[in-house]
Amino acid sequence: MNIAIFTPSQNPYSETFIQAHKNYLKGQVFYYYGGRGRIRLEAANSLVSKWALLRLRLVRKIKKYSFSYINEEAVLASLKEKNIDVVLVEYGTHAFNMKDVLVKSGLPVVVHFHGYDASVHTAIKACNDYKDVFNYATKIVAVSTKMKQMLLGLGCPKEKLVYNVYGPQPEFEAVTPTFAKKQFIGIGRFTDKKAPYYTIMAFNEIAHKHPDAHLLLAGSGSLMNVCVNLVKQYQLEKQVQFLGVVTPEAYRVLLSESLGFVQHSIVAASGDMEGTPLAVLEASVSGLPVIATKHAGIPDVIIDGETGLLCEEHDVHGMANNMLQLMDDVEYAKKLGTSGKQHILRNYNIKRHIESLQNILKETADYKHTATS
Repeated sequence: MNIAIFTPSQNPYSETFIQAHKNYLKGQVFYYYGGRGRIRLEAANSLVSKWALLRLRLVRKIKKYSFSYINEEAVLASLKEKNIDVVLVEYGTHAFNMKDVLVKSGLPVVVHFHGYDASVHTAIKACNDYKDVFNYATKIVAVSTKMKQMLLGLGCPKEKLVYNVYGPQPEFEAVTPTFAKKQFIGIGRFTDKKAPYYTIMAFNEIAHKHPDAHLLLAGSGSLMNVCVNLVKQYQLEKQVQFLGVVTPEAYRVLLSESLGFVQHSIVAASGDMEGTPLAVLEASVSGLPVIATKHAGIPDVIIDGETGLLCEEHDVHGMANNMLQLMDDVEYAKKLGTSGKQHILRNYNIKRHIESLQNILKETADYKHTATS
């Protein structure tokens, strides 16, 4: 099966789930990246030959077409030349922007929603509530039960909608936590929906009781300065450390020596929310208890009181109490972590996620071939 993956950008550090699709799907995968009119094919100098490109430029000039015409026609020619069987589009917003090209291609399309594209009010409105996407796509993938309900509410046909949670990279399965340090680790972009300031506020409530405890926050984003200033206000500079963007290898080391993973996700004022945070899955399969909120897909994969501890969104005191439970009882932390590892290995491993997506793509391609034969 020849699969074309379309994504808005190439290899962003925070989108490891898309890289998993590119690397693990079986068949020949062609990775197209970039916005409308600027789409490129990874590992290829050009979508089409030099002569084909000259011809497209000439036609555009004679017909006075828009500048995007050249790139769109080149994409269509590339899809035909690669003998693509099925298209996987990452993000509903990208699928909306690529409608004309995808419809012209006549290929079966699977659209994979991830988070903001199914929740941010302005994004949904700009995409006309995805009416066209739901119409031309053969299948729609949601990564949480909450997202599935939201897409159904927007009008996605039930028979087209598939629930498929991410899976953590297999390297995280090999992590064996030692619980050696009194530290919590959080990783992710410093954005409204991840509310890292709430995590800091919760840690502040227990820092005085455990002055040797530490909170490590990895990542970057627009709220970084706010969080740095908050730490200064609380005088926690010796206990809270900002690590910046870290490699997966470094992250696994941090997981192996920490007491728990922390993330206080909320629904942002814009409507933005998580899908199912991959970092949560990675931490849990590593054997660490997860302290988080009852937000989006987190309760789908973390069992409160069995594999982690969850509080309501904005409940800083509740999160602080959950952190304190682990700080005061390391054996309890180990018990939650062990249960979490087993739970993710059984139900949300990367093999299951990729096999499910592979089947969705194959069924979509087979359906198209059957319908046209």
